Amino acid sequence: MKKIIIAIAIVALMTPAMLFAGGRQEAAAPADDVITIGMSVPGLQFPFFVTMKDEADAAAAALGVELLFADAQNDSAKQAADIESFVARGVDAILISPMTVDSLVPAIEAAVAQGIPVATVDRAANTDAILAHVGADNVAGGRAAAQFIIDALGGSGTVIELEGTPGSSAAIDRKAGFEEVIRGSGVEILISQTAEFNRAQGQTVMENLIQSYPEFDAVFGANDEMIIGAIEGMQGSGVDAASKVTVGFDATPDAFSYIEDGLLDATVDQFPGQQAGQALQILYNNVTTGAVPASKMNFINPQPVSGQ
Repeated sequence: MKKIIIAIAIVALMTPAMLFAGGRQEAAAPADDVITIGMSVPGLQFPFFVTMKDEADAAAAALGVELLFADAQNDSAKQAADIESFVARGVDAILISPMTVDSLVPAIEAAVAQGIPVATVDRAANTDAILAHVGADNVAGGRAAAQFIIDALGGSGTVIELEGTPGSSAAIDRKAGFEEVIRGSGVEILISQTAEFNRAQGQTVMENLIQSYPEFDAVFGANDEMIIGAIEGMQGSGVDAASKVTVGFDATPDAFSYIEDGLLDATVDQFPGQQAGQALQILYNNVTTGAVPASKMNFINPQPVSGQ
């Protein structure tokens, strides 16, 4: 009788431990089912991509998605390696803003060949392998920047244009839209030169251009970093930036500070959070239900924002 009682006592003591162990296994199981999405952007030295990352993190949390992030550090080779790493880790999907339209095509197509859906955001890639692209209509944004300058100058004058990274879709499209509208006006583009979407280069390029083109009425920078650099270049060269019409692109916090200080007239907001959120939703829907978006190309309309 004692043996039976002891055996029952042992079972009674073991059962909670067994149930607890089983409970731990059941709690851990959903973690294996969490959707993982790898995300890569050109570089966090660009405030625009910092904003995009922060808002993508929030969107991923709302979806219950684990977002694995990689900073390409403005290096196409590193970005390609980061995509390969995502594939090796077995992510469920990849969201990428490619450095240029061509540089990441092989990496994107290799990921898709492994059954991993890929969406691009902000910057596009020259491949039909992607599930979708979500970005601002950069041509429309360039047009809006041009129209703002034309209106501010009363329909005539001169402008210096600072272009972004050569080969990037954002630089190509913003330039196309800007020059299309300027050509139909009385405003003349004195010169268009790249400053690589970089603030320091924007300053250096502007300082050099002032030597060759001392008389100008406006400056368009295809992102806020370049126009802020250009403003600093003007101020350092004895040119009152507040007396020129200046327009940037991206609506970064620094741009709004310069607008408040009266040194920047406007920036074009392309809503990075909306871009990232919409792209993540498309990938999530595809992974969970196999849904394919009605349109492969999805654009958000950028809008100029000024202090007026």
